[in-house]
Amino acid sequence: MPTRSIMLVMLSLPCYATASIIDEIVVTATKHTQPVREVPSTIGMIDGDELSTINHTHINEALHRVPGVWISRGNGQEHLTAIRSPVLTGAGSCGAFLMLQDGISLRAPGFCNVNELFEASTELASRIEVLKGPGSAIYGSNAMHGAVNVLTPSPVTGLRRLRVESGADDYYRGRLSLSSGALRADFSGTTHGGYQDQSGFDQQKLLLKYQLQTNTRNITTSLSITNLNQETAGFIRGPLVYKDAAARRANPNPEAYRDARSFRLLSEIRQPLGIGELLTRPYLRSVSMTFLQHFLPGQAIEENDHNSVGLQTLWTSQHWNLGLEVEHTSGHLKETQPNATIGSPFLVATIPTGKHYDYDVTASQAGTFVQYQNQLTATLSVIAAARFQFTHYDYENRMIDGRTRDDGTPCGFGGCRFNRPTNRTDSFSNWSPKLGFIYSANDNIQFYGSLTRGFRAPQTTELYRLQNDQNVSDIDSVQLDSLEVGFRGNAGRFNYKVSVFDMNKDNFIFRDTYRQNVDGGQTSHRGIEVNLAFSLGTQITASLAMTRAQHEYDNNPSLSASPLKGNEIDTAPETIGSATVDWLPNEQLGLELEWVHVGEYYQDPENRHQYEGHDLIHLRGYWQINDALRLSARVMNLTDEAYAERADFAFGSDRYFVGTPVSFFLGVDLDLK
Repeated sequence: MPTRSIMLVMLSLPCYATASIIDEIVVTATKHTQPVREVPSTIGMIDGDELSTINHTHINEALHRVPGVWISRGNGQEHLTAIRSPVLTGAGSCGAFLMLQDGISLRAPGFCNVNELFEASTELASRIEVLKGPGSAIYGSNAMHGAVNVLTPSPVTGLRRLRVESGADDYYRGRLSLSSGALRADFSGTTHGGYQDQSGFDQQKLLLKYQLQTNTRNITTSLSITNLNQETAGFIRGPLVYKDAAARRANPNPEAYRDARSFRLLSEIRQPLGIGELLTRPYLRSVSMTFLQHFLPGQAIEENDHNSVGLQTLWTSQHWNLGLEVEHTSGHLKETQPNATIGSPFLVATIPTGKHYDYDVTASQAGTFVQYQNQLTATLSVIAAARFQFTHYDYENRMIDGRTRDDGTPCGFGGCRFNRPTNRTDSFSNWSPKLGFIYSANDNIQFYGSLTRGFRAPQTTELYRLQNDQNVSDIDSVQLDSLEVGFRGNAGRFNYKVSVFDMNKDNFIFRDTYRQNVDGGQTSHRGIEVNLAFSLGTQITASLAMTRAQHEYDNNPSLSASPLKGNEIDTAPETIGSATVDWLPNEQLGLELEWVHVGEYYQDPENRHQYEGHDLIHLRGYWQINDALRLSARVMNLTDEAYAERADFAFGSDRYFVGTPVSFFLGVDLDLK
């Protein structure tokens, strides 16, 4: 049956749903637990049961179930993010999104990486929450388009569980969970041979969590360690080449790799204070990454790392949330090219071997926020919040200043591409307000709305990794203003969430046609999101998550020689979504059919090249043989669709990250009690 016909069958089921969506408990909206009915914006959530069913091999397989979210899959564990936005690319584009684990940023503000979600323990998570739209009034810099919060499981009594699985292209993964009272350990180890030639990865993740309760305090300490060793496959090039079976297997960059490690230690101390509760969260963070820039001329090797110490405090009461946060980070970046550039005489002359950059940045950040929430009437509540944040960078160049080779000799054609600014400091002050309301028509339906501002300070690479004749990057913070209205509730066993958003971004940062980091870009982002869940009795349930949005340039940033105002931003599908139908014929068996949709989109800012979009069908099932043994299986891309995970147009050609053909996975879950 064709993919679109299957989709129509799935969406035509006359169904009803179960638990009320407005009584779900979330933590990401305000950094403490509260029901959705108290949140004047949209929070997407994937709970532990759904994560277990999805059993994702890449985070995009899970998060496409959240309306407004598209995690565009790269090769291996790499990805790019879109939350009420296009897929954003470029050195500092990751600063538009805040990626968290247990409420702490995966990377320090100013040191983001576009792939950083692979450092989160999503395979071991108890829940993933997505805050859509600006969250800067609570979280500060980077929570501009949204935030993803990966929540890890708590200790329980008597847990000993082993899950092993294997799948296509030499994919093997094992997960072990052990817990006894106050202590819990979770481990995941994965090896994948890769679909494309000379690709694949090995990845390990470890979570340890310990809980201690005294008469006045509840203390939870958690440790997270991750390691990734990846052999990366690059873009394949040529019009519609992703439809060629032989070309899909090719790897134009067998030399490419990425190695990444992370360490995070967090303590949460809860205790009563006055009429409320005080939460204190000291933490340590250490991350490092080395990879080959196979996507750039010269193929330099980048090495980056940073180490952070931070403290978050939050006092909550019935009406007030008060927060104070500080963080100090020491970071380093080095870029070295071991081999001569291959290409035109201009590229060979201006992209030399040796070191391109070698610098340290010491960053300090302090922020404070306040939120007030009050029930004005029996049906109407209002929320007001604001945050002020100060960010300071102290940059030290460890090489010769300017655009020379690393030995000080000049390049031809006017100078080397890489320009190292002299030592300097930069500071940014930002504030973010938020106003919201919630109107409860009755116990089963709510209307809500919010007006809020998001921001992000420039990333360190945007300030200090300069090119051509740019000696100083005189850029400022990016700002986004958002208006959102929506309604949510349930009717019988039918749940629904509908939200409309209108966002305008000002002063976005980009690399212009002269290869300089500049600001001043303006874009608009408008759309509607629909989330439905329903069931037919106790055996069949279904869900739908759909988004229709437009993302456009509002001025003419010098990304191109052509005017861009009114153009659609590249890699911004007008429609994205997913739907599922679950069938539970009895307590031992379960089946799920899933449809995933990515609409057509432009591959370039000029809107001259277009990807046609794709629709995928996945099938999952399990058999609970007894209390201790469960078998599971899934078939990904059931209809064997030829598609691209991501398409763009650069360096004069169409480029694609390949989507994999039909793939089968089999797993075994053992309860070791």
